[in-house]
Amino acid sequence: MNRSRRHLLGVALLGAAGPLLAAPPHRRAAVLDAALAAIAIDPACELASLSVLAIRAGEVRYEAQFGRRFIGHDGLPDKPVGPDTLFRIASISKMMTTLGLLCLYEDGKVDLDGDVSRYLGFTLRNPHFPAQAITLRHLLTHTSSLRDEGGYSWGAEVALKDVLVPGDDRMYATNAGPGAYFTYCNLGWGVIGTAMENIAGERFDRLMRRLLIDPLGLQAGYLPAELPPAALANLATLYRKRTVDTEVWDPHGPWIAQADDYSVKPPAAIEHYVIGTNATPFSPTGGLRIGARDMGVVMRMLMGSGPRLLKPATLDLMFSRQWTYDGRNGDTSDGLFRCWGLGNEQFPDAPGTRLVDGGGFPAVGHLGDAYGLMSVFVFDRARRNGMIALVGGTSTDPFSPANKGRYSALARFQERILTALYQGVIT
Repeated sequence: MNRSRRHLLGVALLGAAGPLLAAPPHRRAAVLDAALAAIAIDPACELASLSVLAIRAGEVRYEAQFGRRFIGHDGLPDKPVGPDTLFRIASISKMMTTLGLLCLYEDGKVDLDGDVSRYLGFTLRNPHFPAQAITLRHLLTHTSSLRDEGGYSWGAEVALKDVLVPGDDRMYATNAGPGAYFTYCNLGWGVIGTAMENIAGERFDRLMRRLLIDPLGLQAGYLPAELPPAALANLATLYRKRTVDTEVWDPHGPWIAQADDYSVKPPAAIEHYVIGTNATPFSPTGGLRIGARDMGVVMRMLMGSGPRLLKPATLDLMFSRQWTYDGRNGDTSDGLFRCWGLGNEQFPDAPGTRLVDGGGFPAVGHLGDAYGLMSVFVFDRARRNGMIALVGGTSTDPFSPANKGRYSALARFQERILTALYQGVIT
C-alpha cells in the first residue's frame, strides 16, 4: 500500500468515525492498520517500531505491530516487531513494581504509612526535615521529598545506605518535607525495590518473577540476562536518530541503538549481589522488559476481567486519588502530572489531561520515556476500556515545538495513536 493511500485512510479514520463504525469489522481493522502505519512512517517523527493493543469492555479487540525490533547492520538482518516482542517499558515499570509491593501488602508484610527505614536497615531522612519519616506511601506518590539530581542508579557493589546517608544534598528537597509536595522521582523506586528485597529476603528481579510474572503467566523480566533465550531473542532494541550522549538529532541520519542491543555481546549478569542493599541495578523504576500482549494480560487483571492477582479492595486502594495539583503543591513537569494514585498516574477527562481528541476517555495508568522508548498504558476502570502503545524510538525530538501534543502533555504522535485506537476500537 503506498504512502498516499495510507494517509487518506488515516484521515478517514481520524475524521469520520461514524462511517468507520458502520463498516464491517475486517474493514475497520484494515483502516486502523493503515492509519497506524501512516503514523509510524510520518517523516515529521518516524517511529523505529510500534506495538499496540486495545481492550474494549474487558476483552482484547485489536493488536498490531509496525516497524523493526532490530535494525540490521554489519551483515545482520532486520527483524520485524511481532506480537510477542518485548520492550524495555521505562517508567510503566513503576506501576508493575507497585503490583509486587501490594502483593506483599496483602500478605500483611507491609505498612504503607510506617517509616520506610524499618525495611531498609538504616534510617532514611531528609536532612532538612529530620523529624519527619518517609513512608512507602510518600514514595509511591512521589511526595517523599527525595530528588533525582544526585543520581538514582548505582552498581551492584554500591549500598544505598552509603549513598543516602548522609547523602548528596541534591538528593533532598529543601522547599517541603515528606508528604507536602509532588516531584516525580526515580530514586524513590530504587528505595522501594530495596525495601521489597528486605521484606521478602529475595533479589528484586526474582521476587517480581514470583509475585507478578509467573502468577500471570507473563514472558517478562527486569534483568535481560535472566530472560529465557526465546524472549531475549525477541527483545526490541531501542533507537533514536541521535547519538547516545548528545541532544543533537539527525532525522536524515541512521538509527542509533540506545539500549538493549545484544546482537554482538550478550547482556551482563549480576553476580556477588547482597540482597537488600541496592535494588537499582534491576531498575524497579524503568527496567521491566515485556510485550504489549502480556501488558494486556496485566491490564485485564486490573480491570477484573482476567486472572486475579490482587483483591478488589487492594485495587481500589491502588487507584484511589492520593495527590491532585492545586497550583502550589507540586511540579507538574509542564502539565504532564496533575493527579496521582499509588504508583499510577491519573488522567481526568479535562482540558490539558485528555488522552484522545475530543475527550471521552478518563483513565488511570502510566507513561514511560527512556532511551528512545515512549510507552503508554492507560485504561478506563469504569468501562473496562484500555490502550497500550510501545514505541521503540523516534527520528526527531518528540517534544520539540513541532512534535508537541495539541491538547495534552503527550507528543503529537502519541495523541494520534491513542485517538486512532479509541475511535477505531473502543467507540
